[in-house]
Amino acid sequence: MSSSPALSARGSRLAALVVGLCWLAVLFDGLDMFIYGSVLPHMLEQKALGITPGQAGDLGSYATFGMLVGALTAGTVADRIGRKKLMVACVTLFSLASGLCAVSGSVGVFGLGRTLAGVGLGGLLPTAISMVSDYARGGRAALTIGVLMTAHHAGGILSAYVAKWLVEPVGWRAAFWVCVLPLLFVPVLAKVMPESLSFLVAKGRTEEARAMAERYEAELPATAGRQAPAGRWNALVDLFRGGEWQQTLLYWLASFGGLLLVYGVATWLPTLMRGEGYNLGSALTFVVLFNLGGIVGMLVAGRVSDRFGAPRISAIWFALTAAGVFLLSVHMPLGVTYLVVFLTGVFLNSAQTMIYATVSIRSTPDNRATAVGWTSGMGRFGAVFGPWLGGQLLAEGHGDWGFTAFALAGVSSMIFIGLAALRSFRQPRTGTAQQELLAAH
Repeated sequence: MSSSPALSARGSRLAALVVGLCWLAVLFDGLDMFIYGSVLPHMLEQKALGITPGQAGDLGSYATFGMLVGALTAGTVADRIGRKKLMVACVTLFSLASGLCAVSGSVGVFGLGRTLAGVGLGGLLPTAISMVSDYARGGRAALTIGVLMTAHHAGGILSAYVAKWLVEPVGWRAAFWVCVLPLLFVPVLAKVMPESLSFLVAKGRTEEARAMAERYEAELPATAGRQAPAGRWNALVDLFRGGEWQQTLLYWLASFGGLLLVYGVATWLPTLMRGEGYNLGSALTFVVLFNLGGIVGMLVAGRVSDRFGAPRISAIWFALTAAGVFLLSVHMPLGVTYLVVFLTGVFLNSAQTMIYATVSIRSTPDNRATAVGWTSGMGRFGAVFGPWLGGQLLAEGHGDWGFTAFALAGVSSMIFIGLAALRSFRQPRTGTAQQELLAAH
């Protein structure tokens, strides 16, 4: 199928369709993820379900443990059955699990709901990243992923307003009922979302890919030089062949510290700020500013990373994040605190996303979902540990040390992704132009 300006324009419209649908799915992902942290100050104050600060940290870790399971399994499953089917299943799962949280009568049932929601949340994000990477226009992969991830933080902003508008007058259960509404989006996603053309070609389903390309008047991916589809575990083994194992481990370690920081702050920011003397409305304002910063950061980091390389930008962003998080432990005027929270959101969220962008860009369509999924999955161990750590510090009366602990996690991620950036820089620039692009990231 030959390329033409008209064909390119239609292909761009297909890319916009895919990114738009994935953006909405990730918006609901962000809403479901952040809603717990947004309602947590009210739940602790009202002793809802009898939870204590220590149990609250455990409950936060249940969701991130579910995300660990979802991320580790989703990449491999998506590379086998397709991105579209898995995205539909993930949105369905976390929406129904939120309903279970809404009707729960005990900490155990609530924890089960958060764990199941986490499985869906953890599976959706790497799958959506892989999907938009397949359709990203040349040289704009990191920016496209950054645009996608603005949805996650838009969901965080939405969670703060849902909590602010519903929790005080109606109760915390109403917030979780709102998180069931994405079920209405599932039929739209199932009907309208196309499967990844690169996935179909990589799996040898070329006739199906050709038919879909003709239907959407898009350009069929080139098949030249493609290897036979990888087996279930071959895609994972490929991450450790040759010298790749060192790079893979650096990405995993950086992701561990980054997600410890992201989910530790996301879970405990309103509660820690409430402990500093702010009322619930003001504490939720920090959530809004944090996620607004995340949106700005995604757009800025994506564009800059496409120019200078995602791992290099990620390392710089983690350094700035560590400084911002540490400053939150220092008493400052309210206006300065607002600014620090906003800037911390700018750097923190996009620093972690640029790790995913790096892995996605360096991977082939055959194992892209596996590579991103396992990088996210290894990071989920940090995501499990972060909320638990915050809960333990708060339970022991050392909540002010939480910001310091999270800042140290940012420093560790800066070191590991920085080493990965140096290794990428030193790699010889040989081979095709595509290989050179991968090496640069």
